[in-house]
Amino acid sequence: MTIEQIEKYAKDNNIPIMQEEGINFLTNFIKKNNIVSILEIGSAIGYSAIKMANVSTNVNVVTIERDAERYRLAVSNIEDNDLSSRITILNIDALNFNTNDKFDLIFVDGAKGKYIDFFLLFEKNLKSNGYIITDNINFHGLTNMNSNEMTKNQYKIATKINLYRQFLIDNKDYETIFHNIGDGIAISKKR
Repeated sequence: MTIEQIEKYAKDNNIPIMQEEGINFLTNFIKKNNIVSILEIGSAIGYSAIKMANVSTNVNVVTIERDAERYRLAVSNIEDNDLSSRITILNIDALNFNTNDKFDLIFVDGAKGKYIDFFLLFEKNLKSNGYIITDNINFHGLTNMNSNEMTKNQYKIATKINLYRQFLIDNKDYETIFHNIGDGIAISKKR
């Protein structure tokens, strides 16, 4: 599928991909900061990996997706966009993935309730001047709502995202800036 077809497919099938404003912000950030090596936690159907790889022919992405069906579709989309040589996709739970590789950018967009776990597991893979960027930090505005306005599941996820936000604020090793772009983006840079 082309990028446009992926966007339509995601919308038609309720597959979460980055909002347009968020993906534009992310790709501009990659371009502006000359980022070439990216680890992405949560591929879904390959949309953001493809968009990031398309920033420059120097960009290489390792992306992880635990859902087998989404993984297969992502592989197909990556092949359709001729990016198999620069995007490596793995079908594994990110918490079971271990690598010694170092990355300019770690992009966290997987299971929302595991954000702190992902951060702690993969920060060792960040180059000294690298960034950890997290998407969905506002969780569709639910992180600012009262508990009686959401379902039990939404409340659980919103609570975990709020804990993650506080974890970033309290983390003295990183400076984090929150952006109300797309569904909310946090950019953490090692001090």
